[in-house]
Amino acid sequence: AYSERVLDELYAQLTEAGTPMVKTDIATAELVKVAANSFLATKISFINAMAEISEQVGADAVKLAEAIGHDARIGNKFLRTGLGFGGGCLPKDIRAFQARAEELGLGESVRFLDSVEQINTRRRNRVIEVAQETFGDLQNLEVTVLGAAFKPETDDIRDSPAIAVAEMFAEAGSKVRVHDPKAVPNVRAAHPNLAAFEELQRATTGADLIVVGTDWFEYGLIDPGQLGSWVRKRVVIDGRNILPVAAWQKAGWKVVALGRSIVNEKASEFVLQ
Repeated sequence: AYSERVLDELYAQLTEAGTPMVKTDIATAELVKVAANSFLATKISFINAMAEISEQVGADAVKLAEAIGHDARIGNKFLRTGLGFGGGCLPKDIRAFQARAEELGLGESVRFLDSVEQINTRRRNRVIEVAQETFGDLQNLEVTVLGAAFKPETDDIRDSPAIAVAEMFAEAGSKVRVHDPKAVPNVRAAHPNLAAFEELQRATTGADLIVVGTDWFEYGLIDPGQLGSWVRKRVVIDGRNILPVAAWQKAGWKVVALGRSIVNEKASEFVLQ
């Protein structure tokens, strides 16, 4: 077919380099897209479901993910615990897949995707719960969310878990600031109620709580001592499990990481006047 020849020519360089090309009918090709994204979303929510259990039984979901990821049948990709998935593809595709399945009378076939989405939402809610457990009333709490993009190395904030958490704090009456290396213009345009900054010091000065919402590489390199001199209270919720916990605790921080049971020996001293 003409279209097949065009695609063969278009992707020749990639296929010659070893990238496989699967030729199939239109219906199957369309299913490939939504099936792949549904599987990835399921894998993310699975490890976050394990994180929920780990938090209750005192286990470490990060080590759990590392352990089961060594099984070649499972693999370690998309087994990152934390705030879950967002963006313009996974959330949209699993919702559309469920809707189309219902139209076909096959809703039960993908009913599990509803649980996938519920788990994803609960991880965002969990950050608010942790903050309430630590501070009680969130009214007027100074909160800085590190990250706005739904994933690092992009300015895309569509269905961003970090933004969702920031908005939840705002709804609870907290004073919210957001930091992001690239997405600040988009935050200011789409969420004018959130104060957004590209300068870390401006975003964090006087904060009562720091929340890591996007796993930007540079957040893992933050000097906890320097940051501690800017904030009002040294409390951090690591929603992406990227911080070197021991170094932060040594600098006087109370560290809470989703899915991990971290002992803060001097937790009662975290409020610095």
